[in-house]
Amino acid sequence: MAAYDKTDLERRMHGAVESLKGDLGGLRTGRASVNLLDPVTVTVYGANMPLNQIATVSAPESRMLSVQVWDKSNVGPVDKAIRSAGLGLNPIVDGTNIRLPIPDLTEERRKELAKLAGQYAEKARIAVRNVRRDGMDALKIDEKKSVISEDDRKRLETEVQKMTDATIADIDATSSGKEKEILGK
Repeated sequence: MAAYDKTDLERRMHGAVESLKGDLGGLRTGRASVNLLDPVTVTVYGANMPLNQIATVSAPESRMLSVQVWDKSNVGPVDKAIRSAGLGLNPIVDGTNIRLPIPDLTEERRKELAKLAGQYAEKARIAVRNVRRDGMDALKIDEKKSVISEDDRKRLETEVQKMTDATIADIDATSSGKEKEILGK
């Protein structure tokens, strides 16, 4: 059986792009969005859990987020996780409800968020390159097992490289669009 699976490589590369879009959706551009808290994970019950699995997040106003924690014992860890997430938010605890006023973006904060967007994009590029490496390794294994010829391996390697280049171009376009949105250009 062949180790090389083109559809699996495409799925994994597409997954890296979708993950990047999710991460970038969590970066704010001045308005409250429930997606802003998507990257926040909270350590509760001995495990790291996404915030939306232990609380309800809503945006009652354009400059305010509300987090309704379901278990009162988790309010402290949620508050700590939001503060340490690097989003520039200062939670206000009110019982099991946590209010998050969204401050105006300063030029310095915009630059920090643009830098963070660049870091997310680089993580996605690395993920895509790792998928490419896995594909190339699978092709070499198939060639050693005489499943494919050397010419087929070279042709398929070129195909994998083209997929990689197209995916990285998509990542770059997505990232630069978000950076322009953050910087207000």
